[in-house]
Amino acid sequence: MKELSLNILDIAQNSVKAGADRIDISVSESVKNDTVGITIKDNGCGMSQKTLDSVTDPFFTTRTTRKVGLGIPLLRQLTLDTEGSFDISSKEGEGTSLRAVCRLSHLDRPPIGDITSTVTSLISAAPEIRYVYTHETDSGAFTLDTDDVKEMLGGVSVSEPEVLMWLTEYINENLESIDGGKI
Repeated sequence: MKELSLNILDIAQNSVKAGADRIDISVSESVKNDTVGITIKDNGCGMSQKTLDSVTDPFFTTRTTRKVGLGIPLLRQLTLDTEGSFDISSKEGEGTSLRAVCRLSHLDRPPIGDITSTVTSLISAAPEIRYVYTHETDSGAFTLDTDDVKEMLGGVSVSEPEVLMWLTEYINENLESIDGGKI
């Protein structure tokens, strides 16, 4: 994929399909450590050991609409191609956790992309899910928890256009504050 944010979107959509009602998405960028990392954790149905052993195979999928599953295998290959690391763990009935790390300065590392649109798209598509998005750089960190937003809204849906516009501005302002808009 051309942007890391699209990998995040794909993996988080898998979490939604797995029945998760909480998805934690963390992005960490460190010039100091020369890394960019993505962690996605969910409390969905999880995977059996057999499925987990096969999930990085591009010719394996649990979908019935196509015979290949490329999201996780492509992300894994990207991490290997950029001198990074990849780890996925899962337990049936408890959920799945994925961690992908790339070398930040590697020539083949794609940009993070439009992470704001990725997060707001996920929220608007499945507003009932609790999303906890954390972004960390050498300059600071911020967290957006949709449960906190829902509490502030007092019954107004997080998928309302005005709320999504506010979330977009909120995320962008916080990203700029921790990275000077260089993301």
